[in-house]
Amino acid sequence: MKKIIVDKLKYKYPMSEKLALKGISFSIEEGEFIGIVGQNSAGKSTLCQALAGLVPHFYKGTYGGKVIVDGLEVLNTSISVLSLKVGIVFQNPFTQVTGSKLTVYEEVAFGLENAGISRQKIVERVDYALDLLGIYQYKDRNPFDLSGGQMQRMAIASIIAMKPQVIVLDEPTSQLDPQGSEEVFRAVQKLSKEKMTVIMVEHKMEKIAAYSDRVIFLDDGEMIDFDTPQRVFSRDDLAEHGIAAPSFTRICKGLGYQDKDTGLYPVTLEEAYGVVVDHNG
Repeated sequence: MKKIIVDKLKYKYPMSEKLALKGISFSIEEGEFIGIVGQNSAGKSTLCQALAGLVPHFYKGTYGGKVIVDGLEVLNTSISVLSLKVGIVFQNPFTQVTGSKLTVYEEVAFGLENAGISRQKIVERVDYALDLLGIYQYKDRNPFDLSGGQMQRMAIASIIAMKPQVIVLDEPTSQLDPQGSEEVFRAVQKLSKEKMTVIMVEHKMEKIAAYSDRVIFLDDGEMIDFDTPQRVFSRDDLAEHGIAAPSFTRICKGLGYQDKDTGLYPVTLEEAYGVVVDHNG
């Protein structure tokens, strides 16, 4: 089932003379984990905002084409309605903390309270989200006493509690240390296993390669490729578009080790090990 359809999407920000997105088209199946890669100004964040309806409803600007999420055309649907379908998590978790709640539990419940959800449903959803993200033990802490990784997981939990069908994460680990980044990726992997449609922008190529079902490769507002991590990262022109392949892929390329059946290079440690063993008998 196609959860998201993007058809010839074009967008230009107000006061800009350049298109941020240049007629891109693709579709995403329900429950897929989609990675988005590209250098700065490739259009990654703009695409995320278009999927959540912030483009064009909040940022305005010039808009063309269609974005359809779960049967709703974004251009003709209010952000308030779209927010029940699509949750978005930004780079800095501080931007998503209300600052008005004294505990993690209250913070995660904030959106549900504003939506008029019953108390029983709020308790059920908040308990579920905190447990899924592995932060239930911090429920009575002040949100600002959390580490960066814990705070980002709290931001994700706040979105999960709203029960969206799609979650969009725009570089959620960019400001985190390695431990915090790993915490967030483990949490997002749980969401994917729960059959939620996950779309993540990330510069950590090893992580994108390991977790994604498919990868959208953007450059200068154009979609260069949309395929499996193995096919995208086996391209010979990555450097021309400002992208570095995962380290395991680069090593195997240097050694000339490809999968004998597909001709593609491995993208994870496990795949690299299998290819090396196969080549060396």
